[in-house]
Amino acid sequence: MASLNVGNLGEYLREQRRNAQLSLRQLADAAGVSNPYLSQIERGLRKPSAEVLQQVAKALRISAETLYVRAGILDAERDRDEVETRAVILADPSLNERQKQVLLQIYESFRKENGFGTGESAADEADGNGLVDRGAGGAGRTTGGGDAAVQDTDAGPRRTAG
Repeated sequence: MASLNVGNLGEYLREQRRNAQLSLRQLADAAGVSNPYLSQIERGLRKPSAEVLQQVAKALRISAETLYVRAGILDAERDRDEVETRAVILADPSLNERQKQVLLQIYESFRKENGFGTGESAADEADGNGLVDRGAGGAGRTTGGGDAAVQDTDAGPRRTAG
């Protein structure tokens, strides 16, 4: 079977798996995919969906956006700054997972407000995280299925759900 053009996704995944000191079977179990399927991804024989990439990224504790770029799901040139910013936030060991998600939601809402966001990013579509949508009049409402909500209203102070 010929190798698909998925950049160097397979090599990168193998390198990340080895750095995490995980066997192929351990990573497959942690990501909820079959061992043969993960092997085919690493060898460049299969192009995984965004959902599978997100599961693998979570299991490896790395940025899903980086995998999306390597797989050709996100455009590297156009989205590089956003991907790098998200990767830095996700890699910060001083933040817990909930804090990281809230910070990413705020970041995305500012990008959208400034005309850089085009709605939900591929990562948000894949994992169902909500984004802050200011709508008309500036009152904030939370959209999507994230468990951490951010609210911003004209009448009161900004607060995050705890």
